[in-house]
This record gives sequence, C-alpha cells and structure tokens, in this order.
Amino acid sequence: MTALLIVFSGLFGAAGVGGAAMAAHGGDPRLVAIAAAIALVHAPALLTLAALRPVMPRLAAVAGPLIITGTLLFSGDLAARVVWGERLFANAAPLGGMILIGAWLATAVAGIALGIAGRRSTPPAG
Repeated sequence: MTALLIVFSGLFGAAGVGGAAMAAHGGDPRLVAIAAAIALVHAPALLTLAALRPVMPRLAAVAGPLIITGTLLFSGDLAARVVWGERLFANAAPLGGMILIGAWLATAVAGIALGIAGRRSTPPAG
C-alpha cells in the first residue's frame, strides 16, 4: 500500500505540472488548470498518507484509495474533455469530487479519533 501511495503521488505530481503547462499553452485553460490543481493538491496528500501509514494504517487504507480514485475521476474527466472532447462518463468529475470530499472527511474523523484516544491514554496532570 505504501508503494502504491508513493507511485500515485508521483504520477499526480507529474500530471499536475504537465497540466499546468498545458493550461498555459493550449486547450481550455480553465478546465486544465482545475485538473492540474486537483492533481497537485492530492500528490503531497498521498505522500503524507504513506508517511503516516505505520502509525495510522486504517487512515491510509481508507483515504488513500479514495484520493486516488477521486483524483483519477475528477482530473481525468476534465483532462479527457480537453484532450479528446469527451467525458470519461456522465458525472465522472462530480463523482470524483464527492469521493475526494469523502477522503478528506475520513481524514478528519481519523484525527478526531486520534485526539480522543490520546486524551484517554494520557494520565491527568497534577
């Protein structure tokens, strides 16, 4: 799982930079820039999940695949519209966006759970 997160982090980073260049030089700059931004934002998120995997394996197991799937659908659909003039499938980008929101909410829940567990395991001061 860690290797997969790192591989997709690198692929999303490269796609984001390539998309930013494409937005500057051709295609529909608005769609390509959005696709690039989503890929670039989620590339370091995947690296972070890979780094956190030893201490938060469930977070990596849940949020990692959601981020990969959501980014592929969201950015992939926008890029497909520009490159091929076709969508991946109806509502691919909104579905990808909802999946990404789910990944971030899973991350928030994991943080809350970690905070609650930390309070339970810390002896009271004084």
